[in-house]
Amino acid sequence: MDKDSGQMTQAPIYSVEVPGHNPVNTQPMIPGVPVPPGYVPYQAPVVMSAPIRPLGCPPGLEYLTQIDQLLVHQNVSLAEVILDWEVNNSYIVKNSMGQQVFSVAEENNCCTLQCCGPGRPFTLHIQDNLGQEVLTLTRPLRCDCCCFPCCLQELEVQSPPGIPIGYVVQEWHPYLPKFTAQNDRRETQLKIRGPCVACRCYSDVNFEVNSPDESLAVGKISKQWSGMMQEVFTDADHFGISFPMDLDVKMKAVMLGACFLIDFMYFESNKDRDF
Repeated sequence: MDKDSGQMTQAPIYSVEVPGHNPVNTQPMIPGVPVPPGYVPYQAPVVMSAPIRPLGCPPGLEYLTQIDQLLVHQNVSLAEVILDWEVNNSYIVKNSMGQQVFSVAEENNCCTLQCCGPGRPFTLHIQDNLGQEVLTLTRPLRCDCCCFPCCLQELEVQSPPGIPIGYVVQEWHPYLPKFTAQNDRRETQLKIRGPCVACRCYSDVNFEVNSPDESLAVGKISKQWSGMMQEVFTDADHFGISFPMDLDVKMKAVMLGACFLIDFMYFESNKDRDF
């Protein structure tokens, strides 16, 4: 209460600052009580303004027309850090200027989360800064062992939701992560190839994106090293995606989908299951 006016005043809002993420866990602080270390005043994220949507571009994907790089940050879950309890993943997608482009939320049930682990089927809902769902990614339950090439991983990319615009299909290889990015007619548009061992080796892990005949480099999906503490105690990951500015906007969306599939397949394991 303000002593001079006699009116109630609202306590200032503070939040935990996690490197590479927006502030989380906001809660009011008591006036006069020192601010705990690591707490900063809450600030709304800086969002990217929507450009004019070109003809033939699915609604919401106009953001990608003026972008040649995306940064994907997975949000840290305290339940996973403290209780080792798997929860639905969520991400923030930014442009190279740090402006928020999309927010991503996984839809799954508790049983699937705890029993199927990183190999679980999922649906990812991708929303723009107005809260409208612009992309839906679906991954069915498939075998994640390279010894069974008859049931490999696949991701469907829909925009608007319910209308497929492309697919990410795993190719069988005894030791290399390999994927094919396809359009809505199942025609190969891009090839994605990762390193021999996609593990956390204190450095970035790069997945090269090439033309269908693999003769021309088109872009890259990079799992970025985020520091010892976060790598060991959480499965929250950071990725960078680069592609040509003039690449078909639908294929940019498919590359974003490939990033999430790669994350679940190779980097989603928690500290007890790291390889």
